[in-house]
Amino acid sequence: MSSTDSGPGAEVRRGLYETMVLCRTYEEAILREYHADKGPGFDIGKGLVPGEMHLSAGQEPVAAGVCAHLTSDDAVTATHRPHHLAIAHGMDLEAMTAEIFGRVDGLGRGRGGHMHLFDPATHFSCSGIIAEGYPPALGMAFAFQRRGTDRVAVAVTGEGAANQGAFHESLNLAALWRLPVVFVVEDNDWGISVPRSASTAVPSNATRAAAYGIPGERVEDNDVDAVWAAAGRAVARARAGDGPSLLEVHTVRLWGHFEGDAQGYRPELAELPGRDPIPRYAARLTDAGILDAAAIDRMKAAASERVEAAVAFAKASALPDPSDALDFVFA
Repeated sequence: MSSTDSGPGAEVRRGLYETMVLCRTYEEAILREYHADKGPGFDIGKGLVPGEMHLSAGQEPVAAGVCAHLTSDDAVTATHRPHHLAIAHGMDLEAMTAEIFGRVDGLGRGRGGHMHLFDPATHFSCSGIIAEGYPPALGMAFAFQRRGTDRVAVAVTGEGAANQGAFHESLNLAALWRLPVVFVVEDNDWGISVPRSASTAVPSNATRAAAYGIPGERVEDNDVDAVWAAAGRAVARARAGDGPSLLEVHTVRLWGHFEGDAQGYRPELAELPGRDPIPRYAARLTDAGILDAAAIDRMKAAASERVEAAVAFAKASALPDPSDALDFVFA
């Protein structure tokens, strides 16, 4: 493996691509299943997966590049758009999919759904509340520090959440206590339908790190190699006991904020296919002699097999018994 300063080696780059393909294949399957029985028209309350659905197509470089440096002993907190991060961090696809489908074999016995995936095996959690994942990441990082381990917590949120009080309070406390945290901001340009230029006073949230005396770095162009390198520096700093870092990645949301979002507020819709990071990265790796068409086809087929098995598992799992609705609820 090459150092984080010189960029990832060929084996790492193949792994990054493979992770991105698995994440996209999963989201395409969830997209298919989510819309399969929402008609006629679009009824958000109908179907096997009722309710809102936030998919991460386009943001795979963040998950692949950051989570490549983590183990299952490290913690990750994510947003309401969590699937790519959960997959890249090693979450069990069958239990995750069953949870999304609201089935008893899911991570939360079908009670949480896709915005509330909690997995003790990989120390992963997420929430639909904006910036909610930052304070819990501090708690885990504090525990890691007190126990004298080199484990780290990674807290991921969107650029809109960087204007929340929890964001600034968390950066301040993490810097004060030199906690082993890596703060990651996914800047996909839109906070639901509000452009970042209309909500954020600074062009890069990475510059806000200076106010707390910690390193801040922004990665442009959704570049997974650059994300890998920057995340490697931040994770190494945290493991060494040197405290937190802030990393912002300029990524892209290829699909709507939620499924059913017509996206009439986005003037750049026609440009999005050209910004898809997966075919762009495939072309780079092919040009570099790291991948060929046969290898790409094998990776896609393997990803599809895993994902379809997870979907079949979820569909075969039982629905929760309504009489158990109050079980596992704190009274």
